[in-house]
Amino acid sequence: MSGPEPVAPYMAVGLSTIVHGIGARRHITRNLDTIEDAIHAAVSTIGINMPVKLIALAEGALTGFTDEIFDLPHVRAARDLFIDIPGPETDRLAALARHYGTYLVVQCKARWPEIVPDRYFNVLFVISPDGEIVHRAAKNHVWCRERSCTPHDVYDRWVEVFGDGIDAFYPVLRTPDIGNIGTICCSDGEYPEAVRALALNGAEVVYRPSEAVPMTQAGPDPGGTWLLQNRAHAHFNSLYMVCPNVGPVYVTPDARHPYDIGGGHSHIVDHLGAVIGHTVSGANSFVAGIVDIEALRRFRVMNLNSNWLKDLRTELFRRMYDDPVHPANLWLDRDPTGHADVDEIYRANIGRLIDRGSYTPPAHASPGARYIPPPGDDDPATLLDRWADPDG
Repeated sequence: MSGPEPVAPYMAVGLSTIVHGIGARRHITRNLDTIEDAIHAAVSTIGINMPVKLIALAEGALTGFTDEIFDLPHVRAARDLFIDIPGPETDRLAALARHYGTYLVVQCKARWPEIVPDRYFNVLFVISPDGEIVHRAAKNHVWCRERSCTPHDVYDRWVEVFGDGIDAFYPVLRTPDIGNIGTICCSDGEYPEAVRALALNGAEVVYRPSEAVPMTQAGPDPGGTWLLQNRAHAHFNSLYMVCPNVGPVYVTPDARHPYDIGGGHSHIVDHLGAVIGHTVSGANSFVAGIVDIEALRRFRVMNLNSNWLKDLRTELFRRMYDDPVHPANLWLDRDPTGHADVDEIYRANIGRLIDRGSYTPPAHASPGARYIPPPGDDDPATLLDRWADPDG
């Protein structure tokens, strides 16, 4: 019986682009202009050495972070700010994928109306060299200020549509020419289970865009805990990590100056945990590295040491997930609430971990941090009115 056709080594590229925050869907065009220029620049530079078969965008590259920063009302943001897949924005990206004959991996905030109307998800999707959307997944873990809905927030509906297996939450795209691709985003990668789920589902290359490196800096090491995590994911699961970081961000549509909230340090890590591509700057830059799927496959099926997945004792770990920590179905029957209310949900999660003995409270505890809204408009919805007005 013959095996799969060999996959030739190829170049993977991660783009870091300067981002304009959006206050209306039409503002996405400015970011698409930058992305298009970046793709032309990267392929013309890197493609002379080896075919570029995979181009990955950073988190926020299309839609920015205004919803998170300003605690915008979820339902209105879903209706007025974010995109449909497919739609005119993805059509423009598909034209670039066809032009260069490359896969394009994208993050954006998008509606998923066949799941739940008036919700938006942090979506990861892949466009094929034919310009077709061939993969779509949702971010499963969001940081405490992100407003996106997750599959777990509408768990019963998600399971009704997709089932409750690994593939429902961590799908993997199997391709004949670039290997098997899994997608997570930012906070997802702070949980070892996320990349392990993709690995068990067959992933060979994992896309994980963006992390606020200045907030997670681990001593003097470049890339901080973001790079640390991604090297560990690659090493523990014998797979490649493609990790472009967001460029400097214009926080609002009318901001005069961008702020480097990500801190740069995009990187690509090979299946042994070695950094094979790294760039310090995130300001309209790119990172590149050679992906050798055949070398990865040989390692996985021949190596008896440091090939950890092969001897995983699954029975030992099953019970530790029996008791839930974060509540499911939070936004299935009610609209997502604001930061202050969500903070209380997270505090209750900490309380559950204390009650079960996972956490031991300190002898002296300071009061917990509380959400402080940006100054100005009392109602965040008024910001959307101002930003959407071209003369505002």
